[in-house]
Amino acid sequence: MPGLSARRRHLVLAICCMSLLIVSLDNTILNVALPTMAREFDTSISGMQWTVDAYTLVLASLLMLAGSTADRVGRRRVFQAGLTVFTLGSLLCSLAPNLESLVAFRMVQAVGGSMLNPVAMSIITNTFTEPRERARAIGVWGGVVGISMAAGPLVGGLLVDALSWRAIFWVNLPVGLAALLLTARYVPESRAPKPRRPDPVGQLLVIVLLGALTYAIIEAPVAGWTSPLILAAATAAALALAGLLRHEPRRAEPLIDLRFFRSAPFSGATVIAISAFAALGGFLFLSTLYLQDVRGLDALHAGLWMLPMAAMTLVCAPLSGRLVGARGPRLSLLVAGVAMTASGVLFAAFEAETGSGTRLLAYLLFGLGFGMVNAPITNTAVAGMPRAQAGVAAAVASTSRQIGQTLGVAVIGSVLASGVTTSYAADFAAASRPAWWIITGCGAAVLTVGTLTSGPWARKTAARTAARLTPPSAETPRPTRPA
Repeated sequence: MPGLSARRRHLVLAICCMSLLIVSLDNTILNVALPTMAREFDTSISGMQWTVDAYTLVLASLLMLAGSTADRVGRRRVFQAGLTVFTLGSLLCSLAPNLESLVAFRMVQAVGGSMLNPVAMSIITNTFTEPRERARAIGVWGGVVGISMAAGPLVGGLLVDALSWRAIFWVNLPVGLAALLLTARYVPESRAPKPRRPDPVGQLLVIVLLGALTYAIIEAPVAGWTSPLILAAATAAALALAGLLRHEPRRAEPLIDLRFFRSAPFSGATVIAISAFAALGGFLFLSTLYLQDVRGLDALHAGLWMLPMAAMTLVCAPLSGRLVGARGPRLSLLVAGVAMTASGVLFAAFEAETGSGTRLLAYLLFGLGFGMVNAPITNTAVAGMPRAQAGVAAAVASTSRQIGQTLGVAVIGSVLASGVTTSYAADFAAASRPAWWIITGCGAAVLTVGTLTSGPWARKTAARTAARLTPPSAETPRPTRPA
């Protein structure tokens, strides 16, 4: 936004980072509290899964809608609405009398959260217009994710042990209110010159697809994979996917432009984001249950055990960003894939959880891998895309992250539940082994897909896709020879 002083621009960045902090912290801080919530509400593994997935599912479904709405009606207006709804949702979560209410209030939180991160990124990119200054601002933005990863388990453990699991939601209230007041005072309004048209049919199909698929995966271990309800949910998901594939190519401005997937880097970034965040969701879910319900640690000490993983993520994320800027995404993706795969193998084949040394090594390796993978996802998604399409491509990458975390918790939790015969505390070691192999497979997918979609052939497909997406009027005219 031209005309803003340097001090004002950095204040806008700080306000946007406040919103990212509470949204990112909410995800990591919640995992430490899950066993305590489960005991108070007397719920099963599926209940804990829904506590996490109700949030990420709604977030994944609405991210792109929130971004396009903000471009159309005003970014500050939508950002303020998101802060209001997220803060209100956090208050309601802290007052939830039962599991059903908590899940519903988590969905309210997610509606607000969907209006924060993508809109805040749009505000930042429109505030910092000079490329180098914008890169530094986005670097600060990315660092906040690492801070939340590092602080979440420790802060969550302290709050749960000292006060109650309800206190993890109280953290959001003062930050959300402060950000709301500061936004009204310091963040200028902005809109896109040519906002994308809404795609209500595409949006509805995405919600049905993600909701029905997640429901089928989470509830199948209890209801039975062949029960009418699960088969109906799976059928609804399949029909929604078929509807998307048929509907989206017919729209001039679709919710998801399927032509993007002709670019190997873009398709690779989507698969890598889903795989990496599925591994993260499953890893945190298994680790929390093991440390508290099998090892008998309290929430604080469980959080301390996960701190090395979070610290590695905090250290490696900015290093990965600089590496991607200097040498491209391939090296970061290779390191991430190898580290995440090795971590999964330590648990799946060598029972790393049984020894303090091997457990620490596995946590450090996973933190290294996850810290290296985030920066190249966005970079690879937008590689070669026309400037007008880069924001949409980045939004798809963000949505893929949330879909991955949703599916990770759903699949890993269901595999764990299927292996439990008496109590999951007693059966955890054997029941979790297939789940760790799935996490290993996710790491291997990051390695394999990262290798295949970051080379010369992949860059050529990105260039061809960009040429197809660029309208003739936007192409640079060729110079004419003098007569």
